[in-house]
Amino acid sequence: MICIIQARSNSHRFPKKVFKKIGNTSILQRIITSMKKVKQIKSFVIATTKNRSDLKIIQISKKNKINFYKGDEKNVASRYYEILKKTKCKYFLRVNGDSPFLDYKIVNKLISIKKKNSNYDIVTNVFRRTFPKGQSVEIIKTNTFLNNFKKIKTHSDLEHVTSFFYKNFKKFKIYNHKNKINLSKINLSVDTKEDFNRVKKIFKGINKKNLGWQILAKKYQENFSK
Repeated sequence: MICIIQARSNSHRFPKKVFKKIGNTSILQRIITSMKKVKQIKSFVIATTKNRSDLKIIQISKKNKINFYKGDEKNVASRYYEILKKTKCKYFLRVNGDSPFLDYKIVNKLISIKKKNSNYDIVTNVFRRTFPKGQSVEIIKTNTFLNNFKKIKTHSDLEHVTSFFYKNFKKFKIYNHKNKINLSKINLSVDTKEDFNRVKKIFKGINKKNLGWQILAKKYQENFSK
């Protein structure tokens, strides 16, 4: 399986967020470190843009000895298409660069589900979401994505990569893994400066050796849930 991490620095709501540090580690580096714990992942690619502002992302890729691809800033799906045309992996894991605490154990769980049924086009936990935001996992069959890429037409679907498949869910075999309790209102991702300040506060209040998503979600509820 290949892991594709989409990341760019020119975010409109919170520029350069992937470089912001939680503790002493940048958001992007935290994601890479966590995903490297997933044994089923054979290779990594960071899907970034051709903008000069993303040269630092390429430096992080090289530091971690993983591949990178420079593509279109707005057409994120095309970045995946160009990467996947050259891969022989049957499935790929899509990871967003705004998820500093993405738990590799959730990824392992969904991989085990995928192994039991290779007919699934997508194995995910976001359709519908019951896990916190920032714990999103999407494992997608490579051929399913490649064969349907040219059908993805709208700007929104090209930007969000997988929304086309969920809108047309009746045409695909999608398995959604649900949490026992709906925690979808918890936000552990970083999309804005306010999000960043919130996750930093959560990080300060926990044992750094135990960054499991359940502990983070509990700390979020203690500090931010009304």
